[in-house]
Amino acid sequence: MPKMEELKAKVEAGKAKLVPGLVQEALDAGNDAQSILKAMIESMGVVGDKFSSGEVFIPEMLMAAKGMAKGVEVLKPLLAGGSSTSLGTCIIGTVEGDLHDIGKNLVAMMIESAGFEVVDLGVDVPIAKFIEAIKETKNVTLVALSGLLTTTMPALKATVEAIKASGMTGFKIIVGGAPVTPEFAASIGSDAYAPDAGGAAVKAKELVS
Repeated sequence: MPKMEELKAKVEAGKAKLVPGLVQEALDAGNDAQSILKAMIESMGVVGDKFSSGEVFIPEMLMAAKGMAKGVEVLKPLLAGGSSTSLGTCIIGTVEGDLHDIGKNLVAMMIESAGFEVVDLGVDVPIAKFIEAIKETKNVTLVALSGLLTTTMPALKATVEAIKASGMTGFKIIVGGAPVTPEFAASIGSDAYAPDAGGAAVKAKELVS
């Protein structure tokens, strides 16, 4: 069990180079892939909380997420057989007219570490591209829209409304970004709002479970 604690500490500390070896050691010690994944998700939850409270900043978040991703690479062949590991697929992108991606990339990493498959459409994504991606991707349970500029808030609204009007169902829509408020998120018809990447991962799990 101490091996798992060491793994969690190294993920939390962003020691990306050490994580794959520790994951393998934990497997060799008899821990199953699911429990190792759960331990790493818990560590990312701690990092997310620290980020929310201002104890750590974007570089530390990125390093922890990178470590988590490297650990997941080791586990992937073992997890592939059990579809129960996945919470479904999240389509994520920054809305049309907005080229910011740091916040979106952090959210994508955190949501992936929470157990989602992630399809990242990038930045400046037109409405039609979101709708096409939702139609063509299997098992979409979450659509995450990012807008970092006050001027692109109308694009957030238009995108949510178009997705809702498309008639497609079976997924929730979460929005976020610097100018976005819970009130604005509710007013445009989204299912949830998250103030930061850690909050997005927590909210994403709540929405689909």
